[in-house]
Formats: sequence, structure tokens, C-alpha cells
Amino acid sequence: MTPVATLIGDLVGSRAAPDRSALHGRFRRALTDVEAAIPTLTSLRITVGDEFQGCFETVGMAAAAALRLRLLLLPDADVRLGIGWGEVTVLEGAPRVEDGPGWWAARDAIETVAREAEKAALRSTRTLYRRAADLAGPDEAAVNAALRLRDQVVGSLAGRSLSVLHGLLDGMSQVELAEQLGVSASAVSQRVRSDGLAMLIAAESALGEVR
Repeated sequence: MTPVATLIGDLVGSRAAPDRSALHGRFRRALTDVEAAIPTLTSLRITVGDEFQGCFETVGMAAAAALRLRLLLLPDADVRLGIGWGEVTVLEGAPRVEDGPGWWAARDAIETVAREAEKAALRSTRTLYRRAADLAGPDEAAVNAALRLRDQVVGSLAGRSLSVLHGLLDGMSQVELAEQLGVSASAVSQRVRSDGLAMLIAAESALGEVR
């Protein structure tokens, strides 16, 4: 059986949302938008409550999907995300129930995120990766180093910078972004420089190549 990258996530603090129905609708639309941008092996789907899961061909694709989902929800909502690399088996087809070392690796990753985010020094943690035991694949330490730094940077961005980052990931030019946001091109350029968005895009491109 071929290993896959399983992505498991859930909404942070959704119970405290003033309009949970509206948040759930936005969450569902965001998952649809992510899947339209990044091909999946199994669809991104809400499973129980505010939790979702899906599978990708590579760890890099799962990491890219995780970032896009955050950018679609921030700054008003956020998600915890676990990526697992390993084999996944289907226990039941409708509704789909998955199992296997890859699924449990993703579960372990998201549970670690939840524990770490409770610590003041690590509260920006939102995404971590685990590899199933005794399986070749992307190195945990290297991938998690990139994910931790990405979480720190993204978590520090203001709403306008998040919009600029999302647009750059979609391939928009700074001029196009300026027109969309109703600001000058120089304002967008300054934000890209001051917030290190170009460096983040370069790092994201490299992370996306992780098999």
C-alpha cells in the first residue's frame, strides 16, 4: 500500500463563536476552496463537529493546503492541523472511516499541536507533522522546523498582510493586489518588504516540494 499525507484539522475556539452556524458555513466553503487549489487523494470533508480530514499525495501538498486554509479563515478564526505520513486503510465507505499508521500519525500531530498551543511560549503553534514509525519519508525535524517558523510568522500578521500573502500564493502581482485591496502598489510593496512576505513565499515554495 502506498503511503499518503493525511491532513486532520479542527477549528480553534469554535464553541465561543457568536454565530457558530455562520462560522461552520465559512469553514465548509474554505475547505472547498482549498481542494479547488490543491488536488486531493481523498476529499477534504468535515467528519465530526468542527473537525475535518483528507489525504494528499505528498507532505508538501498537505502543508500547502494547511496554510491556505488558515489564510481563508484568519484573522477571525483559526485551525489546528496535523499532517501524518503513512499508509491509510478505509474501514467504512459511507460515511468514510479511515485507520492505519498514517491516520494515527496525523492524529498524534494534531494532539501535539493542541498541547503545545496551551504553553505561552509556543502558543502560535498550529501545524505539526508526524511520520509513521519505521517508514521512510520526509524528516520530521526538518519539516516541523519549517512549519513552526511559518506558524510564528503567519500568526503575527495583520489582516491586510494576510490578504496580501494569500494573493501572492495565488500568483497575483502586487499591482493586481493593490487594485483588489484598494491601496497603492507602493503600499503593497512596503507591506511585502516589512512583513517578510517574499521570504515566506520562497520558503513556502520549497516546503511545497517536500515529497
